[in-house]
Amino acid sequence: MRQAKRRLQTLAAGVVTATLAVLAGAAVPAAPAQATGQALPLPGFGDIAVDDARERVFVSGGPTANGVVVTDFSGRVKKTINGQFGATGLALSADGKSLYVALAAGDAISVIDTTTYAETARFPVGSQTCPTHLARTGTTVWFGYGCEADWVGKIGKLDTAASPPTVSLDQQGEAIFQRAPLLTSAPAETGPVVAGQLALSLSTVRVYTVANGTLTAGATGDVVGSSLADLSVAPSGATMFSASGSRDHAEAFAPADLSRRGAYATGFRPNAVAASPDGAYLAIGRNTSGNDDVWVYEDGGSVPVKTIDLASGDVVATRGVAWSSDLKRLFVVVQSANSAVPSLETISRPTS
Repeated sequence: MRQAKRRLQTLAAGVVTATLAVLAGAAVPAAPAQATGQALPLPGFGDIAVDDARERVFVSGGPTANGVVVTDFSGRVKKTINGQFGATGLALSADGKSLYVALAAGDAISVIDTTTYAETARFPVGSQTCPTHLARTGTTVWFGYGCEADWVGKIGKLDTAASPPTVSLDQQGEAIFQRAPLLTSAPAETGPVVAGQLALSLSTVRVYTVANGTLTAGATGDVVGSSLADLSVAPSGATMFSASGSRDHAEAFAPADLSRRGAYATGFRPNAVAASPDGAYLAIGRNTSGNDDVWVYEDGGSVPVKTIDLASGDVVATRGVAWSSDLKRLFVVVQSANSAVPSLETISRPTS
């Protein structure tokens, strides 16, 4: 009887506390969402791109795979596009009708029709160049290239507006990269384009503006810390976000001078970051299995609006988060501690 009475008292106290918090206007955090996903027929993960017009998600398998998987917005596999040698970086055209694929094991960039899933063009980049990461400004597709064994990375461009489209190498200026740089950009013709040195004990970023299809180097520094994993630029181009393994938070910077613009706590080893298409939110994943694997913040927010728990033993794949344009879904690529095979999680209502 005494134990039952104590339990009732504890329950009553909890109800009173919650009621008082609501009456006082305090925020009561919602319980973390639980993610479940669909396994993808790929040996690893390279990149993710979201086609909102056709409600499709494209996931590439990385440098040791030869395919791109197409799913619907529920994560169900609709098609595997084979013959994409070392498919890694992905970028959609401005109209969403074409998907550009960096073929790290094919020394080329391919173009996929997003309606038929047929390859419509393939642009050779050069022998032993290993194009790996993509970003787009206007009609220009920028690619970070460089084979792992060479320890030399550079930036090239594919001018899709030229007739015929043309490839140009060595666009990075005086910058030195020790492997293919990770690229991210705002979609406008002027960028900016941000290039990051991945996975080193001292990671650097370099910011470029774009004028008439030419990169102009701007701010550079090692402000992102060690073991850089991911970069994202807000659609406006006003803020750059980073996720690095040496941090316990994602960070924000002004691209113009790399001055700090805030920090977003996540716990150890954040490895994925994506600004929402309207710039109002930030999604962050981390490479540590446990609770709160994915965090969603308002831009400039102090506490997350939502956290997501993955299944036990699962972690967010590096650079494995992406938004739908209406913000109704957050797509998360997941890998387990025992297998590189990815699965795709679809999180509904990620901002509430």
